[in-house]
Amino acid sequence: MNPKDGLKYLWIPPGRCAMGCSAGDGECAPDEKPAHEAVIERGFWLGETPVTQAAWRRVTGSNPSNFKGDDLPVEQIPWEEAQRYCQAIGGRLPTEIEWEYAARAGTTGAHYGVLDEVAWYANNSRGRTHPVRQKKPNAFFLYDMLGNVWQWTIPAEPADASTGILRGGSWGSYPVSVRVSHRYSPAERMRNWDIGLRCAAD
Repeated sequence: MNPKDGLKYLWIPPGRCAMGCSAGDGECAPDEKPAHEAVIERGFWLGETPVTQAAWRRVTGSNPSNFKGDDLPVEQIPWEEAQRYCQAIGGRLPTEIEWEYAARAGTTGAHYGVLDEVAWYANNSRGRTHPVRQKKPNAFFLYDMLGNVWQWTIPAEPADASTGILRGGSWGSYPVSVRVSHRYSPAERMRNWDIGLRCAAD
């Protein structure tokens, strides 16, 4: 339990996975190809859930979210504010490689479970965020890695480091975006009702 934001962080062990377009996935974009082996040489901590509104308010004293509720994921968070929050609690944003490795949790498909069972997305969200931990976790016991809110990550390519890459899809995303390999690169100062974050730590 992190004493600064009150959230639970889970240990993600070292390992490797096939990163990028999953075998048999016909919806992959060019930036998901080719699939390649990713190696996590050192384990790391990762938030059990996206950052909640209660946690964000505890650290920053504010709540910019459109949909209000302590257990709802915080949203409307741009890249720089996401980085500052994670630094304030003694962590950082996960890299893309860390995020995808943790999301897959040993699985090799486009999702780590049946989509309706693991994610809030356009087909089942009723147009809004939902409290964290309501859907099934993956094998690392991480909740909402897919759906609910997009999550900022540090780009895999150093040339892209001026802004982040969003991962995981959101409550407003169609299935094509709610896949473990999908990447979305918005404007760094973009605020939206479906953009949140999840922190990591060494």
